[in-house]
Amino acid sequence: MQRPTLIGVIHLPPLPGSPLAALPIQDIVRRAAEESAILADSGFHAIILENFGDLPFFPHRVPSISVAAMTACACEVRRVVSVPLGINVLRNDASSALAIAIASRADFIRVNVHCAARLTDQGIVEGLAHDTLRERKALGAERIALYCDVDVKHAAAIAPRDIGDEAEELAERALADAVLVTGAGTGRSVALGQVKAVKARVHVPVLAASGTTEETLPEVLAACDGVIVGSALRKDGRAGAELEPARVRAFAEAFGRAASRGDGHAR
Repeated sequence: MQRPTLIGVIHLPPLPGSPLAALPIQDIVRRAAEESAILADSGFHAIILENFGDLPFFPHRVPSISVAAMTACACEVRRVVSVPLGINVLRNDASSALAIAIASRADFIRVNVHCAARLTDQGIVEGLAHDTLRERKALGAERIALYCDVDVKHAAAIAPRDIGDEAEELAERALADAVLVTGAGTGRSVALGQVKAVKARVHVPVLAASGTTEETLPEVLAACDGVIVGSALRKDGRAGAELEPARVRAFAEAFGRAASRGDGHAR
């Protein structure tokens, strides 16, 4: 059985063109590279780059300036670190994420709503698995994996469904390469019962993608194949703040201890 995976998230500040944009692009690129080096040097297995500061998010396609800025960041991160790199274009622009991943030689993309539909603060967001999979095929980019959320945070189901059923369809019918389980919002812990229900229904890796702390790592890793963490690594545990190297190292060390005890072998 594979060892659990630790993925760190780089929360990009507002990019050019965003309502809250303040930093020049060269400073954003530099910060992304510095944070990626901290994560990789501390033992993180992979990194996700996301346009966290681009509030309010577009429900689907983002402007070309956002794609250009994220590509610049991703290419510099790829130059600095060799660990697997993922791209997440919020709120749900899988097509742009795929393009950025191809240009920057990234390894996977995260898709918040890959199939079905969710009620969000951007309105109703519909999954476009049919387009994403065909575009990936047409571009010869099958090497780029799809990490897809089930019952994603900051969203509600249009009609109640069993999360196990949703996860099974996500993996089997929408061909997700990994399934991500989150809490209700950024930094909110996952419900272990939901993680276990998803793990029992799919054959692909399952990761807890929000709210994991050093204290909850053992029980979370006992239920799934890894974690995606962002907020807990930042100053005061606040999403969007700059990374604190001491927090990053402490989290990686706690992860290593939990995994070495065998807690990371999902049951």
